[in-house]
Amino acid sequence: MGDWFPKQTLGSLPERAARRWGARQALYFKGQRWSFTELSRGVDRLARGLIALGVKPGEKVALWMVNRPEFIEAMFAVMKIGAVLVPINTRLRTEDTAYILGQSDSSALLIADRSGPVDYLGMVKGLAPSLRAGAVREDRFKHLRLVISAGDEPHAETLHWSGALATGDAVDEAALRARAEAVDPDATAFFMYTSGTTGFPKGAMHDHAIIRNLVDRAFRMAVTPADTIMMYLPLFHLFGFSDGALMSMVTGARQVLTETFDPAESLALVEQERATILHGFDTHFKELMEAHARFPRDVSSVRTGILATGMSSSVPIARKARTVLGRFLSGYGMSEFGVGAALSALDSTEEQCTEASGYPAPGYEIRVVDPASGLDQPPDVPGEILVRSYMTMQGYYGKPTETAQALDGEGWLHSGDMGIMRSDGHLRFIGRYKDMLKIGGENVDPMEVEAFLMSLAGVNLAAVVSFPDARMSEVGVAFVRREPGHALTDGEVLAQCKGRIASFKIPRHVIFVDDFPMTSSGKIQKVKLRDEAVRRLPPA
Repeated sequence: MGDWFPKQTLGSLPERAARRWGARQALYFKGQRWSFTELSRGVDRLARGLIALGVKPGEKVALWMVNRPEFIEAMFAVMKIGAVLVPINTRLRTEDTAYILGQSDSSALLIADRSGPVDYLGMVKGLAPSLRAGAVREDRFKHLRLVISAGDEPHAETLHWSGALATGDAVDEAALRARAEAVDPDATAFFMYTSGTTGFPKGAMHDHAIIRNLVDRAFRMAVTPADTIMMYLPLFHLFGFSDGALMSMVTGARQVLTETFDPAESLALVEQERATILHGFDTHFKELMEAHARFPRDVSSVRTGILATGMSSSVPIARKARTVLGRFLSGYGMSEFGVGAALSALDSTEEQCTEASGYPAPGYEIRVVDPASGLDQPPDVPGEILVRSYMTMQGYYGKPTETAQALDGEGWLHSGDMGIMRSDGHLRFIGRYKDMLKIGGENVDPMEVEAFLMSLAGVNLAAVVSFPDARMSEVGVAFVRREPGHALTDGEVLAQCKGRIASFKIPRHVIFVDDFPMTSSGKIQKVKLRDEAVRRLPPA
């Protein structure tokens, strides 16, 4: 964090917000409303409860919870007392969760008892066999302290939320203040685990410098207390974590929170609460626009937000979203260096906001290099995106080899993403290097093919992945979700490709699906599609 920027700690943000905006509404969730003062009090009470529970500075505290007010209280409470927050993807199950709990050395776990049909407390009780299988020693699990946010009957190994709060009443304000004042802004504040779409998840370690990242982005997007952020993105993912809960505390903007993403519910809340900011990926906005077409809502309050684009498949969605919903900006980020490493401006052109991925943010250096030579590519020539900034991760927790592979000696983070640096200085993210296809010596951008397929009648969504081929090295396989009511066949899809796109770009196979495996942030998990293609198709 640069010397010119005053160092702050994440745990201090609710208290600062309460002093500044007090009775102003900070949060809406399921018909209930909280002021900044009320949220700050909730954070402090839970923080005292965690101190009473014995959580020490530097200890890792895992948070496995869908979006709800307790998540916000917990994330700030953990960081306020100098512990390290470890958010866990709520779509994970026992094996994955056991791995993260063990790999992160978490000593406490904060959970909701359940969300809809998902019994999180039951899964926690089922973790022991997974731990015995080698993810982490079972004796360590026996000492994992649990706090759950609901439930009927207390259990010996758990402390209910109300119990944690009541226990914390014995901890005085002076003790909490001393813990908060002792927190070093340069110390590790939270881990952000990668989605784990390939290999085991890695915990990117971050200090409190994300506050500068937020302040810069808020200024660039003109976020003020007059704004209302519609937040359906998961708070355990960096996008929702930073541009929902943290952004609200930094700017005084109100947050409208939903447990999960439901496009119809989100649009109804945009209309009801007059939301001004929407964020997400192309998949979110595609579903929002489809829901709006089925049941139009008054979305005139929406003024902007981040719709990450640049990929060929997302450009048409981004263009349409600007006409239907609002003047969205484009951006580029990763768990390893933060949201908004590159970002459009409010006065950027429509082309820049839909066909590029933003202009480098203050304090960020971005290069596009030849991955073989490491030399900078000329403008508009594809290469690997490298990023260096004040918010670059401290490393992957407990993974020195992976850290050395990602971070070079000069502090450049090698993203593994393919992109171009345009002549106008805007970055354009093209896709992951591992997703690019090499068909008979020809490079094929799967997102270009996906964009074409989604322009065909009867195609709702498409994803193209590679499939091994003895003659061509690899060929393309298209996974397609039909539009409701269409009886599209694979032959009809391929017939519409012939003569319209290059023959080497035409998928060899078409597989129809009812839905796609998605990451928690709304991205299609192509590694699972590749596995599915290998399972379903005969070897070439």
